[in-house]
Amino acid sequence: MQVRIASKDDIAVIRHIAHETWPVAYRGLLSEPQLAYMLELIYSPGALDKQFNEGHIFFIAETDEEVAVGFAGCSEYEPGINWKLHKLYVLPHIQKSGAGKALMQAVIQTAKEHHAAALLLNVKRDNPAYHYYLEKGFRVVDTVDIPIGEGYFMRDYVMMKEI
Repeated sequence: MQVRIASKDDIAVIRHIAHETWPVAYRGLLSEPQLAYMLELIYSPGALDKQFNEGHIFFIAETDEEVAVGFAGCSEYEPGINWKLHKLYVLPHIQKSGAGKALMQAVIQTAKEHHAAALLLNVKRDNPAYHYYLEKGFRVVDTVDIPIGEGYFMRDYVMMKEI
């Protein structure tokens, strides 16, 4: 498993992985209309282009055959203090292969190189991924309800890991 920095040329790859992982990751957690709305809001070509332009760094996990199997996205959150992990998704049939761990290591290393003291993330409160992040050393520092439009909210834990 290798991890590389993504470019805007990888927008289609990121979109593909998001569209493959979200229906599985959020089954029973989001309604189909909310899932479709959020995929478009966050992963449309324009939205991803904007994220790249705003300084988000994306990483792609690839197999030895250079097949993309996961991605992560992060950015500086509080200048000179903290970074934020915005996204980390691995294709369902590849999970537990080390791809998620490799992506997380790339994000942490990048945050460290930018002298961040901690890495923050938001995770849906009833998402089993919450336990994954606890195992990786994150702890809950806040609970938030973020309106995202169309009457939908992200009901999340804010988690932090000192790095």
